[in-house]
Amino acid sequence: MSGKGKRARKKEHGVAEITDLASNARGVGHVDGKAIFVADTLPGEQVLFQPTKVKKQYEEAAMATLFSASSERVTPRCRHFGLCGGCALQHASVEAQLGFKQSQLMNALSRVGHIEPERVLAPLVAERWGYRRRARLGVKYVPKKGGTLVGFRERGAPFIAELSRCEVLVPHVGERLLDLARMIDRLSIRERVPQIEVAAADNATALVFRVLDAPTSEDLAILAAFGHEHDFQIHLQPGNEDTIAPIDAAAAALYYDLPAFDARLFFLPNDFVQIHAGINRAMVSAALDALNVAANDTVLELFSGLGNFSVPLARKTARVVTVEGEAGLVERARANATYNGCTNIEAHVDNLFEPADTPAWLPAHVDKVLIDPPRSGAAEVIDLIAARAPSRIVYCSCHPATLARDGQRLVHEHGYHLTAAGVMDMFPHTAHIESMAVFERKDN
Repeated sequence: MSGKGKRARKKEHGVAEITDLASNARGVGHVDGKAIFVADTLPGEQVLFQPTKVKKQYEEAAMATLFSASSERVTPRCRHFGLCGGCALQHASVEAQLGFKQSQLMNALSRVGHIEPERVLAPLVAERWGYRRRARLGVKYVPKKGGTLVGFRERGAPFIAELSRCEVLVPHVGERLLDLARMIDRLSIRERVPQIEVAAADNATALVFRVLDAPTSEDLAILAAFGHEHDFQIHLQPGNEDTIAPIDAAAAALYYDLPAFDARLFFLPNDFVQIHAGINRAMVSAALDALNVAANDTVLELFSGLGNFSVPLARKTARVVTVEGEAGLVERARANATYNGCTNIEAHVDNLFEPADTPAWLPAHVDKVLIDPPRSGAAEVIDLIAARAPSRIVYCSCHPATLARDGQRLVHEHGYHLTAAGVMDMFPHTAHIESMAVFERKDN
């Protein structure tokens, strides 16, 4: 058979004791020395499993029978859990989910980075249901299933899951998936709408319909009526992201507030904003507390986006220098700085994955640094940061392995120590891990 593995025959059941969770939240057991990864199981459980893929070193499996349940097992709230690929941990208690994420973070820091925090931060938690304000929903017209499907992909498959509702999307959207589907059924271009982008702001919720063919005037009327009835802004995207536009030219600009900092941030429907509004507010406050900025500090913020940290930082200190690779986000960051009356923000555009040896934006003196990179991390700027010897660095991460890799260099090459680290539950019920780490110079 090929290296891709072979599909297991249905008769190949087995019994396993689940001892741990893998990084994708599948339960881990061992049979005859071979690792078995069983979905929807928890440590301490004994299960009958059905292999779904067999390889030399391991097998992937579904749970056929639960013989003994963990005390951490709970009933999933969503009727589609197990079919939909959006969530992986609804069967685990809050404590079990947080424990899993904290353990994954600490294991990565130790195993990948050979570092350990002096203090483990308490997890940042907020609403666990109806929290997701940004999402990309797949759309597919399937006559054999009665019409259009709207939702996330099936677990382990490319098909759109047949969903009636979603418990993690903001309720304004999650409770209206069937309404959306039936509306799309009425469009002449229903077979030419592959996805919908969801962007829920504090003042409005935008739905961006990717359209491969131009909608007719009747289609536009149907979309407009749906938006009016359900209080959605309807946007169309006929080409790349630059083509996104509302069908109502008078649609209000989207924004979210950070009340603790008297800040309002405006954004476009396709802009990056943090998925969870409640965790984002807690994260910004925690990051600024950890950074401990003084009134006369110069703070460098990298991967700064549209100003999520920049405006709050500008309320606290003398000078904030920000760098972001996407020009559109920097344009929004500058506008947000102006709107919020922050004249002490210097926003720059630069590719932080290919920075110059001495970038023009790098101040001669930097007191504190805040980094919020994508999953690939901040490897290319670690030496630049360390060369300015800031007394403290706060690193917000969306991938423990790259945080550990970059942290290893800060600690073992540049004279910092990891004073604190902990998880932020930005994506409850999923295996996705966001975290925060605080580094201080040893001679500070």
